[in-house]
Amino acid sequence: MSRIDESRKFIPVRIAVATISDTRTEANDTSGDALAARVTETGHELAARTIIKDDADCIEAQLRAWIADPTVDVVITTGGTGVTGRDVTPEAFSRVTEKVIEGFGELFRMLSYAKIGTSTMQSRALGGVANGTYLFALPGSTGAVKDGWDDILRFQLDARHRPCNLVELMPRLKEHF
Repeated sequence: MSRIDESRKFIPVRIAVATISDTRTEANDTSGDALAARVTETGHELAARTIIKDDADCIEAQLRAWIADPTVDVVITTGGTGVTGRDVTPEAFSRVTEKVIEGFGELFRMLSYAKIGTSTMQSRALGGVANGTYLFALPGSTGAVKDGWDDILRFQLDARHRPCNLVELMPRLKEHF
């Protein structure tokens, strides 16, 4: 449910997008295209975009680079969240995540259930925080990207969303350092 308080100022965040796939290219990365378009259409900055092969070490390396980059506030990946042998995005995320945002995956699967039924149990979508950077892993289908962005992230990454949002917490994410 959208609860945008128009009296508050929109604060753009810098979002890096990665497609996790052994087969996608710039020419056929429909889920990455959909996500990048949504990021910019809502007023955020596309800080970076890449395609990473389904390899936990490669995914971890890119996540660590973006987590260390002060020009990246949020990382969103698409792909590699299933249960097959090549689906290793959650394992790579677990290597870098300091805090898991369990509600993100739970909410994603709840919303997805209404659209695809019990097949949603195959998704290991997840959210977390590392060194003050938000991390979100979405399934690789364009539909999943639309669900994750349109129904969750576009609101939580909007400082005007009430009663609370992730943007207003950003200044406090490094309090423990």
